Amino acid sequence: MDEHQVGVYLSAMSVGGLLGVGAPGVGPGLEQAISPLLAALLYVTFLQVPAAELVRSLRDGRFLAAALAVNFVVVPLVVAAMFPFLPDDQAVRLGVLLVLLCPCVDWVIVFTGLAGGSSRRLLAATPLLLVAQMLALPVLLYLFLGSELADVVDAGPFLRAFLSLIVIPLALAWATQAWAARRPAGQRVAATVSTAMVALLAAVLLVVLASQLPKLDGRFGDAAAVVPFYLAFLVVMAFAGTALGRLFRLDAPAGRAVLFSGATRNSLVVLPLALALPDRFALAPVVVVAQTLIEVLGMVAYVRLVPRLIPAHPA
Repeated sequence: MDEHQVGVYLSAMSVGGLLGVGAPGVGPGLEQAISPLLAALLYVTFLQVPAAELVRSLRDGRFLAAALAVNFVVVPLVVAAMFPFLPDDQAVRLGVLLVLLCPCVDWVIVFTGLAGGSSRRLLAATPLLLVAQMLALPVLLYLFLGSELADVVDAGPFLRAFLSLIVIPLALAWATQAWAARRPAGQRVAATVSTAMVALLAAVLLVVLASQLPKLDGRFGDAAAVVPFYLAFLVVMAFAGTALGRLFRLDAPAGRAVLFSGATRNSLVVLPLALALPDRFALAPVVVVAQTLIEVLGMVAYVRLVPRLIPAHPA
């Protein structure tokens, strides 16, 4: 599976798309599996990085500064440039802002590793990015939409995501590493679990597509209106992330990680925020789901293209 990862992911997406279109009734049940699968994926990812190395990565001030800059300076500026051209519907605008202003904390780590980026550094930055977006989102929503709309967003899903996607998988990974350091059985378990990354990411992609596509039923026009903005965002952030890596004089793996961090968004965490909005914002979850689907396809392309944008040995 490791040798044919992209093919595995495209196959999983195809099956997920067929399920979403042909059997929409399975969507609600599959949606319940997204968070557990993401938690398992992050557990396996955390398991790849020794605890001591992860702690050392927190001292990489230049990388952390670049990750914060790309997500909380560059991205808001890019969104601000797009904002006047968005549809006038407040629900659509709120949905776009929710998803584009929040950096990803889950599958970005895996895709970064697939493209030869420093998943280790990005792992170390993940808790910081999640806390920073919790603090920054109300301020940014206020700047874009005013206090009335900024106040309708509940931070509860962020807190639950921090516990279920960061704290618990990280604690389990460290416990497994400690077991592997002391017992042969622990070594065998860690080695076996580590082989599951490709299968887990494929499962996440399949479940996301199968569960989220039915939500667009009858509202493809609303989703289609924001698709060009999401595509433009991916294109712009590829070049903006590359430029920022050079500005901070990062090596190729760190530069690729910064690029991925700026381009991927926290759609699977902000979706519960969108679903919790008042009824007058019913389109916001649809807008978030549309971004999820575009990003899934975009990340498969990024895995191939980013190493060319940031080569390991620049000419």
